[in-house]
Parts: sequence; C-alpha cells; structure tokens
Amino acid sequence: MKGLNGKVVVVTGGGGGIGSATCLRFAEDGARVVVCDINAAAAQAVVDRIKAMGGDAMALAVDLTDFAATTAAVGRIEDEFGPIDILVNNAGWDLFVPFLKSEPDFWSKLIDINLRAVLNITHPVLARMAARKAGRVVSIASDAGRVGSSGEAVYAACKAGVVAFSKTLAREHARHGITFNVVCPGVTATGMLENFMDASGNKEKLREAFTKAVPMGRMGQPDDLPGAILFFSSDDAAFITGQVISVSGGLTMHG
Repeated sequence: MKGLNGKVVVVTGGGGGIGSATCLRFAEDGARVVVCDINAAAAQAVVDRIKAMGGDAMALAVDLTDFAATTAAVGRIEDEFGPIDILVNNAGWDLFVPFLKSEPDFWSKLIDINLRAVLNITHPVLARMAARKAGRVVSIASDAGRVGSSGEAVYAACKAGVVAFSKTLAREHARHGITFNVVCPGVTATGMLENFMDASGNKEKLREAFTKAVPMGRMGQPDDLPGAILFFSSDDAAFITGQVISVSGGLTMHG
C-alpha cells in the first residue's frame, strides 16, 4: 500500500489471530510495528517473526482497560520508537451468552475490553496526532455491531459504540488531517471465535451453521482482514474518513 514504508503503527491485540496477521502485513510494507497485547509472550512472538523477516518491531505488554497504564505506554512508544502515525484498535474479547443469562460483572468486562480500551488508547494517541496534524486510526469493530448477533448483545453494543465513536472523531478531527475508519469482520476463525463457540454448548453445530451462512462458503481467516486495514491506513485512503467496511464473505451486506 502507498505511504506505509517507515511509518510507526501500533496494533492492539497484536498477538492474536487478526492482530498478528495485521502486524506481519504492515511489516511487509515497511512499517515499523508496535505489537501491543496484554499477553507479553504472544506479542514478543510476533515481534520475533517480524525481525526474522528483516523488519523493525517492538513488543509492549499493557492492560488497555487501565487508562493510566495505557497513557504511560503511549508515552513510552513515542519516546523509544518514535511518533505514532497509525493506530489500529484491534483488541477485543467475547463469549456466547444470551443477555438474560448474563450478569453485570460480565457486561462490565465486555465494555471495558471492547469499548473503554478503545477510548483509553485513542485519547493519548489522538492528542499527539492532533498536535502534529496527521494520523490514521483504524478500529476493528464487528458486523455484530451493525446488524446484531444472538448471544452477543453487550458485545454488539460495544462494537456499535466503536463505529459511532469513530464517525464522531472523523468529524471532529478532519481539520487536523486525521482519518478514522472501521473494519468489521464477519465470522473469522480466531482463538476468540473458538472460545465463543465453546461457550455455546454445541460447537460443531455452530461451526457448520456459520459456514453455511456465508455466501462464499467458508469462515473468514485472519489473513482476510489486513488488506482492508492497511488500505485505510495508507495514503491511498487519504480522502476517506468516517467509513465502515465489512469483511465477511457476504454474510452481511449492510448498505
């Protein structure tokens, strides 16, 4: 993609399926990658892969639900690795639980990881981007936040919030030359999906149902997502902001 070489990109949840695929793709395009994940070993494993291919990367373990720790982490990145050009809000978590069978502690955990964490890291990164009048923010939401999804009421609410948050910041910071766009995966074969299906009580039946529901006849793979993420991060998308794209094999065709 145009304009990614040498850029500093932070990918949250960078040690997971979509996150690691995205980090590796950025590195292939010459970006300098900060792999941010609560799991230090997972983050370091991705950094090791990037360095083995000749890229430049840094692992950073941080709990994004802690605003003070997240703000400090952003300061460390800029001091040690350079000004952040691109932020990819990818970290997330979910379990399959019908709303009436869930409890407030579960709601709080979902909200903290899937919404508050996005606010926590975007705030200090955006302050620096606004001062420099440049930047790209790409948030990974979900088609659950666009059309709803049974068993994911609070998760869907959080992801809808990420979409609205991104559109609002796109309006507030267009004058600063900062773009905000959203990528919504459909059903994607990641560790989080495996845990989600485990919680359903009928994993293989659910896997079959998901696969049959996708017009393209398969579930998504982590490598299906980086193309859209890198496009929104690139100079090719310099005049695109406040937009949402689904990567779902046609499972949802939201207008």
